[in-house]
Amino acid sequence: MLKGAAGRYSLAYLALFAIYGIVSPYLPVLLRGLGYGPAALGLLLALFEVAGIIGPLVLTAGADARSRGGGSGSRPLLAGTALCVLASLPGLALPLGPAATALSLVLLALGLKTMVPLMDALVSSYAASRGPALRGGYGRIRAPGTLGFIAAALALQAAPAAVSSSPPVLAACMGLATLAFLAAALALPAPPASAGPSPAGRAPKRRADPAFALGIAIIALNRMSMAPINSFLALYAKEDLGLDAAGAIWAISASAEIPFMLAAGRFIARRGPMPTIALSSVAIVARLALYTIFPSFGGIAAAQLLHSLCYGLYLPAAIRFVAERFPPERQATGMAIYMGAGVGLPAVLGSAIGGYVVEAWGYTTLFLSFTLFALASLALWAGTRARFERSAA
Repeated sequence: MLKGAAGRYSLAYLALFAIYGIVSPYLPVLLRGLGYGPAALGLLLALFEVAGIIGPLVLTAGADARSRGGGSGSRPLLAGTALCVLASLPGLALPLGPAATALSLVLLALGLKTMVPLMDALVSSYAASRGPALRGGYGRIRAPGTLGFIAAALALQAAPAAVSSSPPVLAACMGLATLAFLAAALALPAPPASAGPSPAGRAPKRRADPAFALGIAIIALNRMSMAPINSFLALYAKEDLGLDAAGAIWAISASAEIPFMLAAGRFIARRGPMPTIALSSVAIVARLALYTIFPSFGGIAAAQLLHSLCYGLYLPAAIRFVAERFPPERQATGMAIYMGAGVGLPAVLGSAIGGYVVEAWGYTTLFLSFTLFALASLALWAGTRARFERSAA
């Protein structure tokens, strides 16, 4: 078990991803409980993702600037994001109308979607200050986050269906997890003293690698194909298959990602970030197909195990790609671009389009049609892979 500063970061990750363990599986269920149909639900989830792009782009870039100036802005910003999430909960607990729901989703997204890059920036700075003494430390520090996700999802799964689908109960659970994160964030250690202004004699700032934009496009197509899973899988299980198993479904995927995330470094070192991301695209195609070929809890469970490749292997590869292709002194900005253009925007489009596909043709068509985005990602990488090899040389 990690102790000291690393232990405090781990506790913060534990609480942070406990919030995600409620929001990821149950936000569509909560919105459904407020009375919204598939098309409206898709638009509301798209709004949630749009707001989630703005938070990381603005606030993370600001934290990056303060870090270069020797400031310690990340911890107060983390506390602010927690308060933002808490402010969103009344409008999610009660049916106050579309405007109130939309405003609450914006507040929830601005808070929740900004927490991860801020935490990652703090932990990256801490890991850099420790050097080889913290070998493999990032994965070890972040791993409790997945445990928090699993614990929260399974706790709700164990509750009666009337409880786990109740908007007031779900909002209250989000509030408890957010209060735990707020307490953990306030207890985080100060940034390393070495994180001051850059000496004047250092090398001039570099521009981003020309292959960066191309890589983000490949990642965006990859993540677009994940939108039906993130936004509609729980509803598919409940409405088409009669399964009240949102928590268990997400716990399976989260459990599958842990060993692959911890072992990803060695695989990426041998194969490279982009081939690893391409492998995750192949896994996404198989995962989406499994939902439709085997419409049962067993089929969904088998498909969720592929989260090991779709996310457990993918995420470290994407982080490595940004680290390699974006200037070191602007890593937070590179991460914000990745989260906005590579993850957030595809989720917005996927949620909006997905809601209409479900309403017109159903969940089977939704899953099968979105395999085209993963195949497009794979084809784009295959056609341009030489550019990544030349840039890396």
